Amino acid sequence: MDRKKIGTDAEQRALTHLKAQGLRLVTQNYHCRFGEIDLIMQEQQTLVFVEVRLRHNPHFGSAADSVTPTKQRKIIITAEHFLNTHPRLQLHTCRFDVIAFDGTGALSSLLWYKDAFRV
Repeated sequence: MDRKKIGTDAEQRALTHLKAQGLRLVTQNYHCRFGEIDLIMQEQQTLVFVEVRLRHNPHFGSAADSVTPTKQRKIIITAEHFLNTHPRLQLHTCRFDVIAFDGTGALSSLLWYKDAFRV
């Protein structure tokens, strides 16, 4: 299976899990010149920006470890762009979550880090 398909499958698993937990999808794969946010969800009055990470080999750390401070800054800047282009959502509280998959295929474990980092 190619990398793009594996990534798409991980995002779909994350989306299914978050929906089962009561979150509502706002948009998926939001792109702008600053970067991309995999999932933007809403949990009551909180807007949740979700980074989905997948790591097959733990040799270089876990999937969650791959969300470095540099990656966090890109996500935050991209979230600010999203909010500036969607003014009706600016009054919501915002949260940054990470969904991490460590392992391979259907055996990979899903770990949900709520409020994984802050502005």
